Amino acid sequence: MTKRFVVDASIAVAWVHPAQATPRTRALLQAVHDGAIIRAPALWPLETANALLVLARRGKLVEEERRAALSALAGLCAELDYEMVPLAFGKLSELARIHRLSVYDAAYLELASRAKLPLACKDGPLSQAAERYGLRLL
Repeated sequence: MTKRFVVDASIAVAWVHPAQATPRTRALLQAVHDGAIIRAPALWPLETANALLVLARRGKLVEEERRAALSALAGLCAELDYEMVPLAFGKLSELARIHRLSVYDAAYLELASRAKLPLACKDGPLSQAAERYGLRLL
């Protein structure tokens, strides 16, 4: 398993919500516990926290599970990248347009490309865009 990778919100949710977990997401989380460094755009905590809130609102998590998930994710040592902010109205918007992604997903794509790191995601359109962009997927 790689020692550094970019992680998106879909993987983070799978790390804390058993119904979203797969053998691959469990292996990635184990890699993090074994010392792998995760990088993410600065929007990652916001997007992940929102996804957990939506799951709770839909009855897929009880409030205690949501809080425990937030705590577990806050305990991970993630390197957040703030370059997305000045790139939002230019490069990220253009990547999103070209690859038919949200600007949020384009931030993960751009970071993985710029940092020359593999991307861990469960999101189909983002995975497809990463493949077209020549990125390694985990």
